[in-house]
Amino acid sequence: MANYSFVTIWRVEAPIDQIYDALRESLAWPTWWHAVTAVEQIRAGDAAGIGDIRRYTFKGKLPYTLSFDLEVDRIEAPTTLAGVASGELAGTGVWTLTDDGTRLTTVRYDWNVRTTRWWMNLLAPLAGPIFRSNHDFVMSDGLEGLTRLLGVRAISLRST
Repeated sequence: MANYSFVTIWRVEAPIDQIYDALRESLAWPTWWHAVTAVEQIRAGDAAGIGDIRRYTFKGKLPYTLSFDLEVDRIEAPTTLAGVASGELAGTGVWTLTDDGTRLTTVRYDWNVRTTRWWMNLLAPLAGPIFRSNHDFVMSDGLEGLTRLLGVRAISLRST
């Protein structure tokens, strides 16, 4: 299996609560995040949302989709959403939001995953940079969609 560690940072001119709410309501992502083709509820979590499992399907600029289930294991409103992925990608994802006190919110997404598709693992030594570029495309699309949804502007996008 090929391992990937992605860090994406968005700086958005919007209140932290608005951004947190948009990210928390992932069933609505396909309405504003074009690279997300589907999100479906697999299992409801507890009253706080811990244990919630949703299946996500993403389509980047490459000719394939990726689907995985994500089980929420941490919620700290309005600063943290985290979960464990299984399926075609397996690992962890953590959204961390910070507010500078002036309507500028920094959104950091840490995505540490490994691929489970045989062909992706086979191609990983050569295609790793292409997979990274595809991830960056998906996250850029998410930022564009979020700013459209909230009617705000993005200050910056950085991926490593």
